[in-house]
Amino acid sequence: MQGQGRRVAITGLGVVAPCGLGKEAYWNGLLGPGLDGVGRLTEITDWDSSPYYESPKVARRADGVEQYAIAAAAEALEQAGELSVDPSRIGTIFGTGVGGIHTLEEQITVRIDKGERRVSPFLVPMMMANAPGAAVSMRHGFQGPCETIVTACAAGTHALTYAARLIAWGLADAVIGGGSEHAGTITALAGFGNMTALSSSGTSRPFDTDRDGFVMGEGAAAFVLEEWDTAVARGATIIGEIMGGASTADAHHITAPSPGGVGAISCMRQALDDAGISPADVKQINAHGTSTPLNDAAEAAAITDVFGAGSVPVVSTKGVTGHALGAAGALEAAAVLLSFEHGLIPPTANTKVLDDEMQIDVVIGEPREWTPGPTISNNFGFGGHNGTIVLGPAG
Repeated sequence: MQGQGRRVAITGLGVVAPCGLGKEAYWNGLLGPGLDGVGRLTEITDWDSSPYYESPKVARRADGVEQYAIAAAAEALEQAGELSVDPSRIGTIFGTGVGGIHTLEEQITVRIDKGERRVSPFLVPMMMANAPGAAVSMRHGFQGPCETIVTACAAGTHALTYAARLIAWGLADAVIGGGSEHAGTITALAGFGNMTALSSSGTSRPFDTDRDGFVMGEGAAAFVLEEWDTAVARGATIIGEIMGGASTADAHHITAPSPGGVGAISCMRQALDDAGISPADVKQINAHGTSTPLNDAAEAAAITDVFGAGSVPVVSTKGVTGHALGAAGALEAAAVLLSFEHGLIPPTANTKVLDDEMQIDVVIGEPREWTPGPTISNNFGFGGHNGTIVLGPAG
């Protein structure tokens, strides 16, 4: 195995989210009102796939999870400009929680109502979890590693970390990485609801004393990652850096976090070690912050253990975005990059009274001015998956 330790620059960003299509609209959405009394799901209601496909017929052969990834990647690549490396050295790494579950559910209904012969021959390529990354690689002719990370709600963070490692280790010179999700089907919502993960009030309020579960979200975010010197040599505008990351497992319970956030503590510490920085160097934490009682309590305890009580500003953007499962980590990394650009930490929407058991500095009410610096983003998934990525501003 090789370990060359090359720096990883971020030169492009694209976002598709219910609170905004495109990175600027997304940022404005993060500063807007949160999800208050909206029900179980926030979804993209004004989606138009026509700019990304040659015809409506071709678009219908792509599940929404693929369409979102295609759109986010297009915006990211437009910002990055023409890459200067051989396509065989450009990878495509995406994360998702469940892939094309809308297509699967629709076709199960077709089979039950009309019989097996009416099931679409496009079912498999539309539902498979690796469809978003495969579609992006085929669209742009990227012939390097093309792999998909499926680690529930940690998938987006794991995908970006893995994408960066491919560059750091010299296995690729550029990677299009991110996460995509389009999972709000009737059956999926019933499953999450029956396990009491969804908010009964339809309001996402991370870390609040009255939090009662999450509102499901959807969307995608994509990033263009490049070997730092290559990006500088071609005159690219660098908008951030992936400094490090880590992945650990709770090895405790299929849905509940380990008590005291033990797995999260280990993950954050390993990520800081990977980045070569100390807890005192971190200037912002973009928390997983799902608005569920157990997750928020465990994450708050873990943050306090690693960083000390109230020592670092903490935000959860899920009060606005909802919980986009396997896309969450990518959407939240996008929020961090935009926070660098605007010199503001967005508030944790809907959170008014912090749980008195928590000793963390949650940004609430208004955006907070800051001097951008190393920032960590956490994401944790069912199955005990933990992911932490360390992002830094350009320079």
